[in-house]
Amino acid sequence: MTTTDQAASACPFLRGAITIPRDGTPLAPSPLIGELRDENAATPLEYADGHVGWMVTRHTEARDILADPRYSQQPMRLPLGKGYPQSDSVDIDDDAHESLRLSNLLGLDGEQHLRIRRAVLGRFSIKQVRGRREAVQAIVADQLRILLEHGSPANITEVYTEPISARVHRLVLGIPEEMFDGFYRLFVGTSTTQEKFDFIREAFALKRGLLEGGAERTEDVFGDLLAAEADGSLSTHEIEGIALVLMTSGRDSVAYLIATATTALLTHPSQAELLRREPEVMTTAIEEFMRFGAMFITLFPRTATETIEYDGFTVEKGQTVSVSPVGANRDERHFADPTEFDLTRDAGGHLGFGHGPHGCIGQQLARIEIREGVSQLFEALPTLALVHADQLEPQQFASDVPTYAAGAVVVSW
Repeated sequence: MTTTDQAASACPFLRGAITIPRDGTPLAPSPLIGELRDENAATPLEYADGHVGWMVTRHTEARDILADPRYSQQPMRLPLGKGYPQSDSVDIDDDAHESLRLSNLLGLDGEQHLRIRRAVLGRFSIKQVRGRREAVQAIVADQLRILLEHGSPANITEVYTEPISARVHRLVLGIPEEMFDGFYRLFVGTSTTQEKFDFIREAFALKRGLLEGGAERTEDVFGDLLAAEADGSLSTHEIEGIALVLMTSGRDSVAYLIATATTALLTHPSQAELLRREPEVMTTAIEEFMRFGAMFITLFPRTATETIEYDGFTVEKGQTVSVSPVGANRDERHFADPTEFDLTRDAGGHLGFGHGPHGCIGQQLARIEIREGVSQLFEALPTLALVHADQLEPQQFASDVPTYAAGAVVVSW
């Protein structure tokens, strides 16, 4: 029996294998995802290499799979989908290949994944993040000043959300301040993977030189990585690979979420008014922003290392699964009235930050950035109004992994 036959035989409906639907938006996912979730917890999904695996759209099964050690991050199969941006990671030098092999947190399993994750986890703990709160508040306030100087109307993605996320990223990672413009150009703008590695090597070289000249170790991720390199617990390849993952992950998600939360509020005026009237609701609102406007249509895929049975479908050994936060976050089995945007709801258990051992390492920092980015914007601009949002119409996916893009969000005040 072929893999395709296995997928079809385990599925209790006659729909064939699908590709990721492209007709959805961050605030209104494709209707097909809801139809698939109603039919079964999982649907046969086509991958770019011809493999047929599964897309999981129900909450319980999605969380179970993300937490299950019987799934591997390898092989890194991507769903079939016309119009995805293409990765250029093939055209990199040998050292960069080795760095990705050893330290790509998104593609590692088991002890190596835990070892690499632990090397940076401390800087993203709740205690560490709380210690950064005032600095984040100051960055947001300064970027709000720049937005006001720009004047109305303005594209907040360009003038507000992207700069906030980049500036906080630079601070927490420890990218030298004099290299910020280069960081913004390469990591917020468009560049090759090789150019990114070249930048990372230059940044580490600069910080090594400062340490050799007698400077004190910086209290940030790069400082920790260089200390680990110096004591032999991490290799140069490993610290460069970790740096690439952290510099290319999370920052775009924060910028997207501030922009998307703003769009959601301005298209749901009663919720915007509630937030202004009762700012304390922001604690639950952040989780609702993550649930309602999830960025990932499907997360990085997992492949079963053994055959695993579920109610309604079977994942064969070697078969790949893509969990859909967009689907799981609107599952009425877990969330009451899931298509309603409600800042007061308990959105606990959403998959906006993923789940399990590969859950978002920077989620506590992201919560503070989103809180400050949205709160300060709405407090300062009581007449804020939406002029245009690209994301209210379907766009090209933002990544090789199917994710929504923030696009331009133009506001007036």
